[in-house]
Amino acid sequence: MDKKEIEQRIVKVVCNVLSVEPDLVKPDSNFVFDLGAESTQSVQLVAAFEEEFDIEMDGEAALAVETVGGAADFIEKYVNK
Repeated sequence: MDKKEIEQRIVKVVCNVLSVEPDLVKPDSNFVFDLGAESTQSVQLVAAFEEEFDIEMDGEAALAVETVGGAADFIEKYVNK
């Protein structure tokens, strides 16, 4: 799976979980500061990413990812194993 497809699917998940418009979700968007994620939503995002990509991530490491682009890099490592 290429990075562009991963990013598109991440945008879909972020919009669904955080109820934000797709045009607000950019690679450098911070989940908390730019997109308004609260701690419970951060956990929901990790679970939604795992479901969307059919992967199991290190939850603690995943929660440390702060941006959409960072999430794409992080998920890419799991998807392309």
